[in-house]
Amino acid sequence: MAVLLSDWRAARLAALAAPDGWLNLVARIELAPGSHLVGREQAIALPSGPDLLGTLTLGPDGASFARPGAPPQPFVPVQDAFPQLLVDPFLLEIHTVDGRPALRVRDLTLRPTVQLRYFPEDPAWIIRADWASFAPEAAEIKMKDGSTAAVTLTHRATFQHKGKTVTLTPTHWKSGKPMFVFRDATAGETYPACRFLIGEEIEGDKITLDFNRAFTPPCGFTDFAICPLPPPGNLLPFRIEAGELTP
Repeated sequence: MAVLLSDWRAARLAALAAPDGWLNLVARIELAPGSHLVGREQAIALPSGPDLLGTLTLGPDGASFARPGAPPQPFVPVQDAFPQLLVDPFLLEIHTVDGRPALRVRDLTLRPTVQLRYFPEDPAWIIRADWASFAPEAAEIKMKDGSTAAVTLTHRATFQHKGKTVTLTPTHWKSGKPMFVFRDATAGETYPACRFLIGEEIEGDKITLDFNRAFTPPCGFTDFAICPLPPPGNLLPFRIEAGELTP
């Protein structure tokens, strides 16, 4: 059984404000292999904190960080995220997009908040769609920062809207569930670049698309996130008046 929408919204808000959420992200700095001094007055310059936080080493086997006078500590893999390491007062993350690594910095001293707004809940936008797999296809999608990223497409969801067939293709997977990046005619009222939607309740050739749970991508909350844009087939000419409005 699906989580109640009210509980889902509460969990989403909590995740945004969590230590590893999107509201306390203060920097994203591209990295080259090798060792780098990190701090407020170093080559890898942080917006706050000590003049020298420590040394970041990036190699073929991963990344590590050493505080002055201390041994290096490895960045730890995280499910559905990138390798992270707690270096007080920061949570550091090695964020790699299409083979290009960067250091993302979350400031744990911050306690930011956000107010989320929604269209009224509409059961008509809970759609039981057809779900089909196909031979894997390599594709390139555009990112909001102007770069591109390679993805592999394997499935599509299809449903009817006002007598026309609509097909959405997931470009990413989160916790084993397909994630659709789409834009519809509410863009501007909703986050202009796109919204995300996680497919649920997959049984055989059916999938549930609950657009009441369509949500703003991370780049709607911080300039230090890099978000995918919708593939051409996921640009919808009609309004989906469900889910999150622009925060």
